[in-house]
Amino acid sequence: MATTHRARPRSRPHGPEQDDVDPAAAPVVLRDYAVLADGERGIVVGPHGDFVWMCFPRWHDKALFSALIGGGGSYAITPMEPHVWGGYYEPDSLIWRSRWVTNTAVIECREALAMPSRADRAVVLRRIVACQGTARVRCRLRTLANFGAGAVRAIHREGDTWIVEHDHVQLRWMGAGAARVSRSTNSLEMELTVPAGGHHDLVMVVEPKGGVEEIPTSDLAWRATESEWARRIPSLSSSAAPRDARHACAVLLGLTSGAGGMVAAATTSLPERARGSNSYDYRYAWIRDQCYAGHAALRAGVEELADCAVAFVSQRLLTDGPNLKPAYTVTGGRVPDQTRLKLPGYPGGTDLVGNWVNNQFQLDAFGEALLLLATAAECDRLDVDGWRALETAASVVERRWREPDAGIWELDPHHWTHSRLTSAAGLRAAAKVASGSGATAASWTTLADTILAETGRTAVGADGAWQRADDDPRIDAALLMATVRGAVEPEDPRSVATLAAIEAQLVDDGYLYRFRHDVRPLGDAEGAFLLCGFMMSLRHRVAGHRLEAMRWFERTRSSCGPAGLFSEEYDVLQRQLRGNLPQAFVHALLLECAVT
Repeated sequence: MATTHRARPRSRPHGPEQDDVDPAAAPVVLRDYAVLADGERGIVVGPHGDFVWMCFPRWHDKALFSALIGGGGSYAITPMEPHVWGGYYEPDSLIWRSRWVTNTAVIECREALAMPSRADRAVVLRRIVACQGTARVRCRLRTLANFGAGAVRAIHREGDTWIVEHDHVQLRWMGAGAARVSRSTNSLEMELTVPAGGHHDLVMVVEPKGGVEEIPTSDLAWRATESEWARRIPSLSSSAAPRDARHACAVLLGLTSGAGGMVAAATTSLPERARGSNSYDYRYAWIRDQCYAGHAALRAGVEELADCAVAFVSQRLLTDGPNLKPAYTVTGGRVPDQTRLKLPGYPGGTDLVGNWVNNQFQLDAFGEALLLLATAAECDRLDVDGWRALETAASVVERRWREPDAGIWELDPHHWTHSRLTSAAGLRAAAKVASGSGATAASWTTLADTILAETGRTAVGADGAWQRADDDPRIDAALLMATVRGAVEPEDPRSVATLAAIEAQLVDDGYLYRFRHDVRPLGDAEGAFLLCGFMMSLRHRVAGHRLEAMRWFERTRSSCGPAGLFSEEYDVLQRQLRGNLPQAFVHALLLECAVT
């Protein structure tokens, strides 16, 4: 018999007090979060077994759980006794195991987004395991759609399955027959006891309202998920750090949609600096990040990830040509304009959705696209559309390389040196693989030489190093990639001087910063940039400095939390992660370093 509870109307929450009854939803430092992902969306999991972030149906859509930025809503499984927390990913997957030790028991919660995934339906698996002693946990499901603004319309039960309805989405929760409705919070709550050695499964399906498709059994869903991850991750046994390389693969694949786009990160508005302006929405596919991931995947032999990157970048180039945007939704749509949600945000952060990058021109994106497509051609993984896209990118560089652009760091338009050198490197790589007439290869090589000569005339400082732009004499860590990607040789005097200047000016305690903002100490302006640390490792590798390359690799890859996830920046003094999580391009360069 079905029972129905009509949810009490609730006004929009206005701060963290809406979850005061649920201490599991209190924010923690970023290093303590794990992330589940199935390519179409992600879930952020806290140390108390709380899901504090999930958008549906896709990454860039509205959040169903948004406690992470103050919007409320969570799905928590938490030990009822005092406990200490740990956790780990099962090898070569994004199947996470929260692990708690109490005074009487050891409890694990195995959790995953079920695979294979679908864009219109998410299946969330959670298995409570009593590893030692009797597991006593409290379960609480409280949804607040639309970043906390969407109230629950109805909660009803059909047999052992609870159904929670919102305006356009519903959740079906199986295995929670003992749950009861809390009228004060419109949530489902239960206490669960699992005997020693036993387990209890919970399956939650998120789908459009009115869905009646059969809910998969837990055992079948777990087996399919395990099999899918095992199929997708190569051994990478010959890499410098096989376990971390495989984990980077899993993260990148988890962030990559079936439509081919890979989001820069799973989250929005997590702060790079407390109370600073550097909080952004990274739930979109950046062309540059996609190229970094594709390039690393081609070197590592991760064919699925490489092919997704090549196809996505190719289609965007063929569709938009000279008007290529720096970022898109994972389906190739326009990134929405930046707006605010009127939420408290993660402590020290904001509440932004959308991104102003949708109005920028970034020349280096075309250079990175050339590098990716040329590498795909070398690996015999470039189809006809890929070749057309390569030619399109080269023609755009020819037309637009003299224009100011926003550059890799997305700043005000200048003639950024990194953008020009990346374009030259891309043209050289394209010329090496150019098919047909030798005239095409010659013209691309000539254009690369022209760009390099002009940049050398206007953007070399008094110390002989490349400077950030023709009107900005500072050094920039991104300039390391000019040598890594082949714009100039490692022994070129400008390359040698640039490496020396970066090591002298931008390194602190073995970590690398992007550039010096002002007279303040490096760490007062922003965190160390983990992408740049891996750039430094690659730079030393191409110069044959094996020990230095390994030292930078090891130092930088240690800058993560227990889940092995990297954010964009690292606070060296406090040893804390800063910015959105997990940051795809950091994992991409970790993978490239590991396999090269």
